[in-house]
Amino acid sequence: MHLLVLTDRPGGGKSLLPALEYLDHTLQDAPLSPESLFGLSNCDLVVVDATTDLREAAGACRAASVNEMDKPILVVMSEGGLAALKSTWGFDDWLLPSASPAETETRLRLVQERAAAARPQRAANVGDLVVDEDSYQVRLRGQPLDLTYKEFELLKTLANAPNRVFTRDLLLQDVWGYDYFGGSRTVDVHIRRLRAKLGPEYEAMIVTVRGVGYKLVPPGQRGPRGVEEAEGSA
Repeated sequence: MHLLVLTDRPGGGKSLLPALEYLDHTLQDAPLSPESLFGLSNCDLVVVDATTDLREAAGACRAASVNEMDKPILVVMSEGGLAALKSTWGFDDWLLPSASPAETETRLRLVQERAAAARPQRAANVGDLVVDEDSYQVRLRGQPLDLTYKEFELLKTLANAPNRVFTRDLLLQDVWGYDYFGGSRTVDVHIRRLRAKLGPEYEAMIVTVRGVGYKLVPPGQRGPRGVEEAEGSA
């Protein structure tokens, strides 16, 4: 787990929570300030030092709450300051600096698990097809499909906007990136592979829009063949 520790202590996070010295987590120390919360892309959990400056600690917690930052917050509070701790700060759990390694590890794990359970699941459901972005799994009628990374990304893009037509160029940009030098036939090849993996009953969900690109259509919503889908195309 990668922890962002907001503290002004000279020794950083391990000075604030000595138990971290014995645990297998990476630490990134930052000043105790709301500004330190911006740029949390690779952080799993935020630890806020409330052992000395309660005002700054409360401000950091509230800033994360107001800006809806998707990171759980653990407040480290001295026993003498517990009376000042308020739920309005917007933190997820608290811990004493003297907590043992076992208690610290358990609190860190539980606060992360609760935050993950409360987070809306990022999954697209199109009929019997479920594309789960969190687990990188695709299930069809409950059965997992064995997809490559690019196949997953391509199907995810289509499934997140059912019935929307995506041009080949747009799919190239979204899935392969702007710096990809291959041609649009790459998209066609991956579409054929996806249809093969969806099987005869579901391959028609991926519709070829003649002269434009592709779209994913829920079963039962497709028009007559030939109206949107080009005969013999990818």
